[in-house]
This record gives sequence, structure tokens and C-alpha cells, in this order.
Amino acid sequence: MVDMATAAAVPLRRAPLSLVGFAWGVVAWNVLVILWGAVVRATGSGAGCGNHWPLCNGEVIPLAPRVDTIIEFTHRCMTGGAAFLMIGLLVWVFRGTVKGQAARTMVVISTVLLVNEAFLGALLVKLGYVTGNQSVGRVVMLAVHLSNTLLLAGALTLTAHLLGTGQMWRELGVNGGRKLWAFVGLAATLVVGVSGSLAALGDTLFPASSLRDAFVQDFTAGSPWLLRLRGVHPVSAVIAAMFVIWLVMEARQAGAGRIAGWVLGLLGFQFLLGVADLLLLAPVWMQVVHLLGADLYWVALVTLAAGVVWPVETPAGLASSRG
Repeated sequence: MVDMATAAAVPLRRAPLSLVGFAWGVVAWNVLVILWGAVVRATGSGAGCGNHWPLCNGEVIPLAPRVDTIIEFTHRCMTGGAAFLMIGLLVWVFRGTVKGQAARTMVVISTVLLVNEAFLGALLVKLGYVTGNQSVGRVVMLAVHLSNTLLLAGALTLTAHLLGTGQMWRELGVNGGRKLWAFVGLAATLVVGVSGSLAALGDTLFPASSLRDAFVQDFTAGSPWLLRLRGVHPVSAVIAAMFVIWLVMEARQAGAGRIAGWVLGLLGFQFLLGVADLLLLAPVWMQVVHLLGADLYWVALVTLAAGVVWPVETPAGLASSRG
């Protein structure tokens, strides 16, 4: 018979639906910030506010802005909005959950990553790693910045997911083998995201007049090394896809077929967007659409990985022993 005492000892700890919805809203807002950041890079507007930060050309609000100033200042305003949303989420999570819940840990990690995101963005501006800068320092700093951006989006996604499941932090130390493989798959996907953004930077700094010229740029010995690194993106995408297929198979065995289907669909869509981006020679609008697909894919993948590595143990499942 079912052990009712065990079931009673494991209360549901899911956060209010309003809090869960707000957390997913914060994820969506940060995706918009990422997309507008791509517009800043692709249009060469990174120096629209000069090397001033947090002021814009020495002003709180630019009074006679150029187009590039409007684009860059809009991005800074959106980032400021993300900071206020994060403060609200941090306070609400601690008020709407109990001590030991995993969502509390993830929202703190998200807050730290957001602060680091602002610091790295300011550093890019102050060091002049914007517009036409082709230095090694810019590529390294940009790679670090992009990695932090994806980690931030992942941490916010996990915050929203864990608010919905109500899991405690102590419940997440399970499935060691699955956790390792999921970590490798997510790390490979992060490399895909960073290499894709660096490839887009190469397209912006060294535009090609035709597809043939683009391939010549990639393999000519005298080409800038940023162009010769573009091949890392498709290769890493194929490797990451293999890990994702494994993750999807595990998810279907665990009964998470719906989210697994979304991940597979978004993965296929990303490959199509990548081909279109290549054939169209990476216009700005195509870069933004491709990045949007990548962000949605990343959010879905992190959610899927969390469901596989940290399956929710319901009270009924825990109380299934018979006496």
C-alpha cells in the first residue's frame, strides 16, 4: 500500500505562477537585449557613445544624437532595464520561496553574471574594442563577453525552470553520468554560440562580394586570422548536434518528449538559418534572425538538460513503495 506519511512529508514547493511567469519574462527581455547587441555590432554602432560609460558622449541623455548613438544608447537603456528586472526577480524569488530551494541559488548566480556582463560591456567600450577594431584583444574580450552572455541566459532559464519545479538544491546532486554528458553537450553548444558570433564579426569587418570570395577568404594564407577561424563554427555545430541527439533520446525515455521535440525542431531550423546566412552573405537582418533562433534554441536546450539531469520526483513517485 502507498506510504501516505512519506507523501505528506514531501510538500509541493512550486512558486506562484505569477513569479514563474515573471522569471520567464526576464529571460525574454534578456534575449531582446542580446539581439539588440547584435544590431550594435553589425551596424558598427559600438562607439556611438564614444568611450564614455555609463554616460553617452559625456551626457546622461544625448541631446543631438547620430544614428549610431541612438542604436548604442538604446542598448544601454535596455541593459539598464535588465538590471532593474533582475533586482525585482532577486527580491521576489527570496520572498516567494523557502530556504534551500534551488531557484534561490540560480537567481544569485544570474545576478552575479549580470553584473559581470555590465562590467565586460563597459570594458569593451573603454578599451576601444568596437566598430572596426580588428585586434586580438577585441576577439578575446568579445569571446569572454559572449560566453558570459550565454551563461547568463542559461542561469536565468534555470531560475525560471526551477521555480516551476520547486526543487531543493540538495535534490540536484544526482545522475552523475547524465550530468557529465549534459555538461559536455551544453559546453559544446556554448562554443557554437561564441564561434558563431565571432564569425558574424568577421562578416561585418571583412564583407565578401560573393559566396566564392567568402570561401577564398577563409582559406587564403594571407587572410586575417579572424576569417580563417570561421570554419570553427560549422564544425563545432556538428559536434554539438551529436550531443544534443543523445540528450533528446534520454529525454524521451524520461517522458520529456515535448520539449525534446522543440529542441530538435529549433536545431534543424538553426542549420537552415546558417545555410541561408551563408548564401545571403550575412546581411544584418539575417544575422539577427539567426541569433534569435540560436537564443531560443539555447533556452530550450538548457531547459531540456535540466529536465534530464534533475528529473522532478513527485510525492506520488517517492511514495510508491508497498508494505
